[in-house]
Amino acid sequence: MKKAFTVADILLPDFNNVSAEKWAVIACDQFTSEPHYWESADKTVGNSPSTLRVILPEVYLSETEQRIPAINSTMEVYLNDILCEHPDSMIYVERVQSDGSVRRGIVMAVDLECYDFRKGADSLIRATEATVIERIPPRVAIRRDAKIELPHVMLLIDDPERTVIEPLSAEKCSELAYDTDLMLGGGHITGRFLSEGAKAAVSDALDALITPEAMQKRYGDASLSPLLFAVGDGNHSLATAKTIYEELKATIGEKEASEHPARYALIEVVNIHDEALKFEPIYRVVFGVDSEDIISELKAYASTLSGAAEAQSVEYITSSTSGKIDFAHPDKQLTVGTLQDFIDGFLKKHPEAEVDYIHGEDSVKSLVSPTSVGFIFSGMSKSELFKTVIYDGALPRKTFSMGHAEDKRYYLECRRITK
Repeated sequence: MKKAFTVADILLPDFNNVSAEKWAVIACDQFTSEPHYWESADKTVGNSPSTLRVILPEVYLSETEQRIPAINSTMEVYLNDILCEHPDSMIYVERVQSDGSVRRGIVMAVDLECYDFRKGADSLIRATEATVIERIPPRVAIRRDAKIELPHVMLLIDDPERTVIEPLSAEKCSELAYDTDLMLGGGHITGRFLSEGAKAAVSDALDALITPEAMQKRYGDASLSPLLFAVGDGNHSLATAKTIYEELKATIGEKEASEHPARYALIEVVNIHDEALKFEPIYRVVFGVDSEDIISELKAYASTLSGAAEAQSVEYITSSTSGKIDFAHPDKQLTVGTLQDFIDGFLKKHPEAEVDYIHGEDSVKSLVSPTSVGFIFSGMSKSELFKTVIYDGALPRKTFSMGHAEDKRYYLECRRITK
């Protein structure tokens, strides 16, 4: 079977001469409605070399055309004067999060030939949530002429016995890559290059996760198409990398593209069973409705279901009442999937209505009114993710959130994606 992962020629500044804290900046898709965060980051960085100067925060997506030339020219400067190459590397990462817990991961490259974000994919790397195709073109415009990539993509592995990442330690690494506080409440991060022996052990352990025996043990069916990496964060960024690579193949041919750096993408791998990794549900509020009508329709919908998934329930909240609706025989593995199917169908019949995706029960309760209804339900447990993606495909959009914004990945490592 083709390997979905590999070592990478990782680029980093010499942190003896460059401030690591000013270099590292949070993922571009965070704080998209809070420009003051990015203004604070800009003030913090000042004139120091920083990944802030080679990314486009999505709060500024409307300024893509104006900002891309400066980003690309700064990449050129950094390649010539700032970045040092560490060939054939993997980096073991320990990230202290805002609550003090430590999340562990490995930075490596993945083969985009093994990734498919389309619905129904059976590739080794798959999207966990539906990919919104309309979100890809502006990101393609940013990456198309870029010479380097910076990863905020986090891929998850289903490793309940903790065989891949958890055996690593400082003693199994060759040297320190970085060790720094992260700006604006991001906690702390330490990265160490893996030794040759540790890289080999990681590779063997990843291979072992997708044997027929392993698939039988975890999912009850040895014949299933193996799923090694499920996208936890950054699916649209990974989909952008895939789109650029497919464009390249069409332009230069498959043979030459197969040896091109753009075939690969730099990512961080995290075990879904890492105790520091938290999944939080994202609830629904439907606006522009008669609350009694939508609740009545949901009850009728529940009575039509005849699937084999375990029973589920959802709590509804209006401005005057609340209650629970049971799904005795749902088709989907997750409550959110059952509810989203209903909402999608309801919106088609009621174009005057709209849905929003809300974090936190208190926020849901604050949004209900005579013309809106909130829906609260049990979140997906982490252990359900891989099985659900394998059996149901990509999850409904906005199924879960992984932790707080400040705990998302910060840009640190770079990798050349042009020859």
